[in-house]
Amino acid sequence: MKTRLVLWGTDAKDERVLVAIALNAKESKVDIWTFPEQVATETLYNRLINEWRMGREIPFPNMFVQIERPLTLSESVLPDEIKVERPDLVNRAQTEWQFVVLSSKLYDLYDDELSHLKEKVENLSDFDKVVWEELKGFWEKVQTQIHDKNLFRDHARRLKDHTNDLFTKLKEKRKRLDDDFKTISKENATKLHEQLKSIEERVEKGLGLQPLFEELKRLQKEYRDIRLTRDDRSKVWNRLDKAFKKIKEQRYGPGYKSDYSAMERLQRRYNGLMSAVDKMEKSIGRDRRDMEFQDRRIEESEGQLESQIRQAKMKMIEERIRSKEIKLNEMLKTKAELDGRMESERKKEEARKAKEELEKVKESVKEKIAEDIKHASEGRDDKTDELNKAAEAIKEGKQPSKKTQEEKQESPHPVQDETTDVQQGETTDAQQDEANDAQQDEANDAQQDDGVKQKVETLVKAAGEALGETVQDMTDTVKAVAVVVTDKITEAIEEKLGASEEE
Repeated sequence: MKTRLVLWGTDAKDERVLVAIALNAKESKVDIWTFPEQVATETLYNRLINEWRMGREIPFPNMFVQIERPLTLSESVLPDEIKVERPDLVNRAQTEWQFVVLSSKLYDLYDDELSHLKEKVENLSDFDKVVWEELKGFWEKVQTQIHDKNLFRDHARRLKDHTNDLFTKLKEKRKRLDDDFKTISKENATKLHEQLKSIEERVEKGLGLQPLFEELKRLQKEYRDIRLTRDDRSKVWNRLDKAFKKIKEQRYGPGYKSDYSAMERLQRRYNGLMSAVDKMEKSIGRDRRDMEFQDRRIEESEGQLESQIRQAKMKMIEERIRSKEIKLNEMLKTKAELDGRMESERKKEEARKAKEELEKVKESVKEKIAEDIKHASEGRDDKTDELNKAAEAIKEGKQPSKKTQEEKQESPHPVQDETTDVQQGETTDAQQDEANDAQQDEANDAQQDDGVKQKVETLVKAAGEALGETVQDMTDTVKAVAVVVTDKITEAIEEKLGASEEE
């Protein structure tokens, strides 16, 4: 918790000044310095921010005004004529500094008690169990205050270090117990180092990182519960920390993935924001529960000092909650903006996917049409072979029979014998037989011609049916393709109209 502030503001003349505020916890006062704008250079401002505010003293320029104000909850630490740009920071610091003053007084009480214990331990010649238990009781009280966060970390660390020093001196007087403890600590540390070495070797070999990460987490939990000296604990912790960092470098190195899409970047930012919002809400919830706890404990406080500490803590928590709620509201505004951007990006992504899907359908339909045309062409080639065969058969069917050709080669008109005078209208038996044979041949030829004609008609009909089937197949294929294209385009239009209505 910082005890110094640096802000820009204005003085009684409404002139711009640089304001430096520091807490004097021992006297419960606040020291204020104001620097006019002509001496408040960028160098001075940076030194105040980066050095003086962190506790290091720096030389001030000659032109400044110093004011001393008492630290109270009822009045502002700043005089009325000084206005700063961020009064909320001053108000929050004022409530926190009340806690700083009261906590410092509590630390002084424990430090005095610890000094008396130190005198007792130094005056001991041998180990005294009574002093040991008294020191334990003192440390339990300090731990309670640390757990309740009534002591600052630095104060708690000093008390802890001084108490440990006294424990160490008592342990030196109980040498055997101390040696046993060191032996146990060394064994535990060696065991942990061996396990860490095994994990490090497996990480170097590139084995599964997730199981190794879980093993490290288990080892970390064991490390917290195991008995170790301060030195051994520090060494194990440093090695454990390096092992965690090594695994994270292997898993989330700089080149693991950098080409995120716009939607992915928004989603990652949104997830990080929601995680921060969740943590902030939980933090505010803890602060509210802490306020309720402090409110209940005020009536159970032992002494006026502890009651005042709890009241100061409640005021400090109220300011902390107010400040966190401001940040939470800003996060929620950012969340609303990200929701809008993600929705817009989602619609663009859906439109892009719909367009790609329509293009795929078009390409598929084109391929289908080309394939059907190819199959139809192959079918027509097959039918053409059949038609050619039918034509050959027709051609062969129209040729005259062999017998007719032989008869045509002989003389068709026999010469009448002058000595044989046959009366007109009378025929001989031979002539009658020849006439009968000629009639029979003509009947056979006519029957053959009728068969060929019937065969030709059959082949032509079959060829027509085959050609009609081919044309019908092509027509059906085109109709089916047209139906598919119409359905796909209709679906795409309906989806687009539906998206537009939702917008």
